[in-house]
Amino acid sequence: MRDTPYLAVDEQLLEANLTAMAEHARQLGVALRPHAKTHKSVELARRQLAHGAVGLTVATVSEAEVFADAGLDDLFIAYPIWAEGPRASRLQALASRVRLRVGVDSIEGARMLARAATSGEHPVPLAVAVEVDSGHHRTGVAPDQAGIIAAAAAEYGLTVEGVFTFPGHSYAPEARASAAHDEALALEVARESLLGLGLACPVVSGGSTPSADAAEGRATGGVLTELRPGVYPFFDAQQWELGTVGPGRIALTAVATVVSSRGARVVVDLGNKVLGADRAAYATGFGRLPESPEARIVALSEHHATIEFATAEAAPALGSRVRIAPNHVCAAVNLADELVVEQNAREVAVWAVDARGANT
Repeated sequence: MRDTPYLAVDEQLLEANLTAMAEHARQLGVALRPHAKTHKSVELARRQLAHGAVGLTVATVSEAEVFADAGLDDLFIAYPIWAEGPRASRLQALASRVRLRVGVDSIEGARMLARAATSGEHPVPLAVAVEVDSGHHRTGVAPDQAGIIAAAAAEYGLTVEGVFTFPGHSYAPEARASAAHDEALALEVARESLLGLGLACPVVSGGSTPSADAAEGRATGGVLTELRPGVYPFFDAQQWELGTVGPGRIALTAVATVVSSRGARVVVDLGNKVLGADRAAYATGFGRLPESPEARIVALSEHHATIEFATAEAAPALGSRVRIAPNHVCAAVNLADELVVEQNAREVAVWAVDARGANT
């Protein structure tokens, strides 16, 4: 019997989720390039590839290094990397041993990437994709400006593969379908911006877990050629509350023990150092209990989670174990050293969180 708290992965649910997204991508006629920042696990990445993923998306150079070291050699750093100092040298070394694509959203950024790729005695090929803003208003250029960035990147000697976006505004109530629509419009404009300047645009990349169901690929009349969801292997409380899935699809939970009880209110032995501290404005608590949908986590500190049940009779007894879905599974995984894989609630394997803390 393992001490609590720990993160548990239901292997059967995980496999069902991997299968479902892979089939969805096939029906859309798009390549699946899942975002590994969610799980940071070499073992899980290999399973995604076995289900048909063409490669991985990552957020940082150090994440890419971890997966490259494990022999995973088709990587997209979907981030506008500012390539100077040690990061530039690391990027060049990485590009020398894997097929690498990097995000860019400025002419200056493209210049820095080209300098990193060509510095030293052995220049390396480096592919880029131009990031466009499809409504999330974080990074990315206006869609009609994508061609200008792409042309500059090509002039600097970079291989321009296409355009990409992240419809992050899908993480809002009732916004999943509208965000997918915004994404499609933005990517269509961005692609035409490249084509209008005589540049090829073979890659049109987008997607998020909430908006994936509403995405349109080549087989369904859309512009997408590539889908990059991240959370879907596990899902989490956010996806439940957004309506992406029901609680029965959540494959990762934090297992905790009830250490204090006062009627309908109990306290368990985990806090934000296990669950993470994320709580969106629409969230009904600091996580959810899939087996007790009516319960709410009303307070969270470093090592305590306070849970209110509907009645004292519904509350678990002292010493009982409960399973909690984090609000944001990516943040919870990055706080853990390992994932305990279970079948029918019995431990069958332990997977390292190989890229934990790979933030540079």
